[in-house]
Amino acid sequence: MPSERAERGMDILRQINPQSAQALFSELESIAPDLSRFVAEFAYGDIYARPGLTLREREMITVAALTAQGNAAPQLKSHIVGALNSGCTEQEIIEIMLQMAVYAGFPAAINGIMAAKEVFTARKANETDPA
Repeated sequence: MPSERAERGMDILRQINPQSAQALFSELESIAPDLSRFVAEFAYGDIYARPGLTLREREMITVAALTAQGNAAPQLKSHIVGALNSGCTEQEIIEIMLQMAVYAGFPAAINGIMAAKEVFTARKANETDPA
């Protein structure tokens, strides 16, 4: 039985990126189910659920942090989707990447822009796909 924290976290995850949430938990469940629980309970059920910042603001911060790390492309793409689903615009995502050039370096910003381009392209393709 999932804890209240896990349920709260899963609700938030479903709001920002339902496909990614399901994929993450499906992949982790077979090898490290505790890790999926930690992500749901702590990252989303405790931290994302806190008052003080909107989901949009939290996603913008997360996109900046993952861009600065420079080694988390799958998570960055997932959170770019989450940022867009939370109300960010493509231009705001690009501005985040440009800001990261100053603080994380040009390679991190370029990698971030390329991840954003992949997400933007995929979203546009899905919008035009009649299926």
